[in-house]
Amino acid sequence: MFLCFLFIKNCHKFIIIFTFAEGDFLKCLCYYKGNLLDRGISKLKKKSSEAIPLIQNFCDWLQEQKKSPNTIKTYKRELEKYQEWLQERDADIHHLTKMDIQSYIYYLEAQQKSVTTIDKTAGVIRTFAKYRGKPELTFGLELKPVEKNNDIETLSVTEYSQLLRKVKEDGNLRNVTIVYILLHTGIRVSELCNLDQSHIDLEKHELIVQKIDEQRVIPLSNEAREYLGMYLDSHAHAAVFVSGTGERLSERAVQYMLKKYDVTPQILRHTFCQRLIDNKIDVETVSRLAGHKDINVTKKYVKAQMNKRKVEAAINDAFTNKIS
Repeated sequence: MFLCFLFIKNCHKFIIIFTFAEGDFLKCLCYYKGNLLDRGISKLKKKSSEAIPLIQNFCDWLQEQKKSPNTIKTYKRELEKYQEWLQERDADIHHLTKMDIQSYIYYLEAQQKSVTTIDKTAGVIRTFAKYRGKPELTFGLELKPVEKNNDIETLSVTEYSQLLRKVKEDGNLRNVTIVYILLHTGIRVSELCNLDQSHIDLEKHELIVQKIDEQRVIPLSNEAREYLGMYLDSHAHAAVFVSGTGERLSERAVQYMLKKYDVTPQILRHTFCQRLIDNKIDVETVSRLAGHKDINVTKKYVKAQMNKRKVEAAINDAFTNKIS
């Protein structure tokens, strides 16, 4: 039996002890007091533990800004992913740099994440940079533009009536209320899920969408108010829309429910905006109610209306009194 000591260059504390007996390898014991691997893992753990309070403080700040629990959960998850990526590059979230942020975006693109996902992640980091007092770090980031579909899909009068009939026939008061709120207020599904009872004023026929830097007040139609009132009487939770277990309803749950009726939240939002434009509500008002930051987004509904009328006029001109 004999021992073989192997020293690795530049790692004087790393000792590998081989024990041989009758030519057979029996055992390999590796000692490296403070070796690079252990130090690396320890360093990562230290950075991770140090990052947790910072991320938690950020989440507490979001709560003060009236962000919903679902939104805070999403922000926390995205920042933890970013922190893990930084750790692998011997950096950390305490020391934000524009180069790191841009590199992370390139990394997500290389991972073939969707443009929408990357845009949302950049939004999270942008809010975090603002919280850290360094909003300029996210100025001028290179982001692929979100692909926009210029076609606006809305419900026709018949489709609108059929949707309401079907959802009412299913007899779920919550789902009926959701459809009415989305159709008659045009709010986004995220805004719907973030609604608290304090955001509803049935006496004033108002619904308030609360965000960090803004709030908008949307009038409630008689039907939306009626169903909302009945639904709110059915539970005492702080959140307006809740699951069967009393938890705040998730966006995915709403999307899944609407899928049964072959519609999406976006279609209902488009329908709201288009109906207002068709009924001669001015663009500025529609833009404010919909929460569009860019009025040009709202103007596409005017263009869609004009295109529809142009096509109708062309069809009438082509066929009226011209077919012998």
